[in-house]
Amino acid sequence: MANWCNNTVAFEGNPEAIRQIQRLFKEMAEQEQKEGCGQLPDFVADSNGGYFFGIYQDYDNTDTFQYETKWSPNTEVLQKIAEHYKVDFTQDYEELGCLVFGRATFSDRLLTDIYLDDEDFDKYEYDEENSVWYFENETYESDYEILEILLERKIENHQP
Repeated sequence: MANWCNNTVAFEGNPEAIRQIQRLFKEMAEQEQKEGCGQLPDFVADSNGGYFFGIYQDYDNTDTFQYETKWSPNTEVLQKIAEHYKVDFTQDYEELGCLVFGRATFSDRLLTDIYLDDEDFDKYEYDEENSVWYFENETYESDYEILEILLERKIENHQP
């Protein structure tokens, strides 16, 4: 059984290209409902997985989509979509059961994928007795806030 990776992607670019991507995601979501299985765009070869499951479009933010993939993000598939429509994207992804947490950006045809590694996950700890997380002498109700802090630091310190 697969662990599900949660993904959020926001596309940026020509408004007509964004409308075409909206149609693409809507069609994939409808096809998934009919077939009961993950989807790929027709122009992406079925060679490496990366199927979209449970596609959801945030109608308040029409260039943003949420979906799931099996085990890991499908950044390569998103890059093919972006290249096909000549747009950029930002993808946030997480699958904490496998310690996967990161952000991929594709801008000006350059892909940057920044993610937390094992050392990052070792920087905080959970206190079961008090049901809190400890990080840098502070307590947190959730580890998610800590993960976001760690990822933002990595992004800020990234040297291209």
